Formats: sequence, structure tokens, C-alpha cells
Amino acid sequence: MKKIIITDKAPAPIGPYNQAVLVANTLYTSGQIALNPATMELVLNDIETETKQVMENVKAVLEAAEMTFENVVKTTIFIMDMNDFAKINSVYGSYFDDKTAPARETVQVAGLPKGVNVEISMIAVK
Repeated sequence: MKKIIITDKAPAPIGPYNQAVLVANTLYTSGQIALNPATMELVLNDIETETKQVMENVKAVLEAAEMTFENVVKTTIFIMDMNDFAKINSVYGSYFDDKTAPARETVQVAGLPKGVNVEISMIAVK
């Protein structure tokens, strides 16, 4: 049985999907981009600020499912420019303990929704 996870502390979906789906003890988050949930405006000041907004959005979804970054077992990071990897990685890494960080892949893509530079999705387990 699946449970839909919804919070107003993360951006509302902009298509036919939900912020996350919980199946048994496993949470699958949709990709988050740098939308401010209060205004639904993009936060694109610089790559670090953009990445921080993405991580705060994912954090809100995790919290809505009564989880934290400690529960995350896998992440996928989509980026427009691999030259931004170090800056994205620095912000991303500040949300995890290096000793218990999840598995991850980072992929450069040709395009992302709304012209953003980074999108991140996660899988977490209670």
C-alpha cells in the first residue's frame, strides 16, 4: 500500500506527480528544484544558493514523512554543468555525515525543468 506524502513546506508539484510516495518503510521523493515553496518563485542567485534551496525542499519532504537525511540511502543529482559539481557537492555534503552518507550518482543533463541548474531526488528508509 502506498501513502502519498505532501507538505506545504516544499514546492507544490507542477505536474502529475506527488512530492513523495511512501511504500512500507521506503520513501521515494520526486526530484526537487530550487522553487521557494512560499512563493513558487525560482531561487537562482548562484549555484550554492540554488542547491541549498533544493536541499531544504527535500528536507521538508523527508520531515513530512517523519524522516531525516540520516534515513536517506540513495540520491540522484542531475546538473546542467559538471563544472558546478564541486560547489553543488559542498552544499549537498553539508546535509550529510560523511560516515553515513548515502549512495549517489551525479549526472550532467541537457536540460532540467524551468531551466534550473540542479535537481535532486532521494530514496530513504525508516
